[in-house]
Amino acid sequence: MTAESDRIEELEKDVAHLMEEVERYRSAAEDALQQLDWCIGYFAGSQKGKVARVLSSNRSHIRRQYLRRADQATPASANGRT
Repeated sequence: MTAESDRIEELEKDVAHLMEEVERYRSAAEDALQQLDWCIGYFAGSQKGKVARVLSSNRSHIRRQYLRRADQATPASANGRT
């Protein structure tokens, strides 16, 4: 039974490590989305609404498909300058 409990412990460590990796990648994705938000706001403020809308659409797709999160307002869609 020791070999089995050792294997279970090893698998639990593997799962914990993978969960840490998931959180690290999720955090990096959130940071990238914040940078994208800045870009969207910049383009919206620079009268480049079409670029801001395309970036906003891409951002929404990333949030829904990869982060499994609902859409949220972006600088371009929130201030009506698109």
